[in-house]
Amino acid sequence: MIPVIDGHNDLAWAARESRNYSVDGLDGPVPQLQTDVPRLRAGGVGGQFWSVWVDAELPAAQQVTATLEQIDFVQRLAAAYPLDLRLASTAAQARAAMAEGRIASLMGVEGGNQINDSLATLRQYARLGARYMTLTWNVTTTWADSATDAPRHGGLSDFGREVVREMNRIGMLVDLSHVAPSTMRAALEVTSRPVLVSHSNALALCDHPRNVPDDVMRAIGERGGVQMVTFVERFVSQEAREWYALPEAERPGHAPRATLRQVADHVDYVRELAGVDAVGLGGDFDGTPMVPLGLEDVSTYPALMDELRSRRWSEPELAKLGHENVLRVLEASDADYSAFMGEVRGA
Repeated sequence: MIPVIDGHNDLAWAARESRNYSVDGLDGPVPQLQTDVPRLRAGGVGGQFWSVWVDAELPAAQQVTATLEQIDFVQRLAAAYPLDLRLASTAAQARAAMAEGRIASLMGVEGGNQINDSLATLRQYARLGARYMTLTWNVTTTWADSATDAPRHGGLSDFGREVVREMNRIGMLVDLSHVAPSTMRAALEVTSRPVLVSHSNALALCDHPRNVPDDVMRAIGERGGVQMVTFVERFVSQEAREWYALPEAERPGHAPRATLRQVADHVDYVRELAGVDAVGLGGDFDGTPMVPLGLEDVSTYPALMDELRSRRWSEPELAKLGHENVLRVLEASDADYSAFMGEVRGA
C-alpha cells in the first residue's frame, strides 16, 4: 500500500462542533465523522496535515484563541493514541514516524486572518508546530485577496508581502489554496521557497474560483512546489459546481455527484501540466460533507491509487503523489524552521 501524506483534514473543527473537542473513542469507528484511527490505517495514511482552521466570522481575538484550541486538540489527539500517531514538524520527523508504523501528525493554519495582523502571532503558531499557513480562507483579509471574496489589494498588500517573507524566514510553507489568482502570482514573485497548495484542483477541468489556473500550476511545478488535489465535489465536477452556484430555490433535483474517476482526472491534469513531482493529495475530509462517490472517507485512498494504476501510473510515481513530493517541499524549508526554533531555544 502506498503511504499517503494528506495535505488537509478538518477533524479538529469537526471535533469542536460535534464532540466539544473530545479525543475519546477516535481509536474506534466514529460513523458521524469521515476520520478515525481505524480508517486512517485502512487508507494507508502515513501522515496527515491537520488543519487548524477557525471561522473567519469570529472576532479577531477569538480567532487567535480558537486557533490555539485547534492546535491543542491535535496535540491531545496524538498524545491519546501514541501507538498510532506521532507529532511531527519536519520531513525527517515525518519519515521517522512512518518508519515506526505511526501516522505523522503535522499542522497547517488555514487562513491568514488567524494571525490577527500580527507577525508575532504567526511566529507563535510556528513555535507550536504549524508548518504551513493558507494566506486567506474564504474572505479577503486586510493584506491578501481571497478567491471567493471581493479583491482589495491586487493580490498582496505591502504587509502581505512581509508576511510571505517572514514565513520563508521561519520555515512556514506558503499555502495558496483559497487565495485569488492575483494573490497566487504575487506570492510566487515574493517567496524564496517552494509553495504548496494544500487542497485545490485544476481550474481548466472545473471553473470554481477555488481552483488553480494553468499558468500558476506551471509556475508551482517549475519552482519545486506541490499542488494537492482535493475531493470537494464542487471543486471536482463542473456539473456539481454549476448546480451549487444556483440559488437554492432554483436548483433542479438532486446535486450531481462527482466521482473518484473525476478526481483522478484532476491528478492526471496536474501531472501533465506541472509534472509528476508537483502533485499530491489533500482530501479535505471532515471539512465538507460533499465528497465524490468512491472517496467517502479517509479509508479510500487505495481505491484512488488503483484507479491511477489503471492509467499506467508506476509505483515510484504513485509514491511521489502519495508522500514524496510533499515531503520534499517541506524539507526545502526545514533548515529555516530548525534555525528559527534554534533562535527560540537560544541555541
